[in-house]
Amino acid sequence: MERFTEEVIGIIQHIPPGKVMTYGQIGQLAGHPRGARQVVRILHSSSKKYNLPWHRVINAKGEIGLKQEGLASQQIFLLESEGINITEHGKVDLEVYRHHPEVPEG
Repeated sequence: MERFTEEVIGIIQHIPPGKVMTYGQIGQLAGHPRGARQVVRILHSSSKKYNLPWHRVINAKGEIGLKQEGLASQQIFLLESEGINITEHGKVDLEVYRHHPEVPEG
């Protein structure tokens, strides 16, 4: 497994309930500031295998990135069940709910 993929999986596994991160934020923390699309690919291919909390990853606008109605509804349900408020326009307030993991210095 590539180092970037390992980093992405580790970051996603540590997003706590009631918090979200963006695809781009995860990519940047994993070492690729422009790696948002790669994060999407990793989520798509690895969520079940690594039991990732995929529902806690949203786009940079605070929106649900999924376009499939069933999956988008499931993501909204899971986020709301963790206490995250979703606006009527399907947005999450990133100022309130964004997770900022501590990055080790070095």
